[in-house]
Amino acid sequence: MKFLSNFVFLLILLPAVSQGQKLGYVNSQEILSKMTEVKIANIQLESYEKELAAKGEQMVLLFENQYKLYMNDVNAGLLSKMQMAQKEEELIKKQEEIKNYESEMEMMLQKKQAELFEPIMAKVKNEIEKIGKEGNYSMILDSSQGLLLHATETENLASLLKTKLSIPE
Repeated sequence: MKFLSNFVFLLILLPAVSQGQKLGYVNSQEILSKMTEVKIANIQLESYEKELAAKGEQMVLLFENQYKLYMNDVNAGLLSKMQMAQKEEELIKKQEEIKNYESEMEMMLQKKQAELFEPIMAKVKNEIEKIGKEGNYSMILDSSQGLLLHATETENLASLLKTKLSIPE
């Protein structure tokens, strides 16, 4: 299937190349991995994840403590059947809260990631568009996404993009 999509892409690309259109490419993953903003965003995301995980761990510890107390009371014969049922229901609710928090945590992490990375991606996209206009490129491909079929190293715009984004070599 990938071959078919590459072949279709080649059919679209060939007329542009044959008419003397200028093509360029960059490896966006390489660019992003060297950007200070990305490193800072990753640190912030990791910190946020640790904060969320700590809250989840606290919930689990509280549940475990409540469960141990419950089991001690059951083993000591201190609870009636009605009290046992009530405590079990409370423990089940706590367990559900933990599961819900885990799901919520994933969504919160995704939201934070988008919040941190959208401005960075917009910055890179704007610079790529500027390079495309300034260099009269009809197309700039991203080699990290598997969209590159063929290119010579002279068309690699990574150095120019790093310069524009003030990324050291």
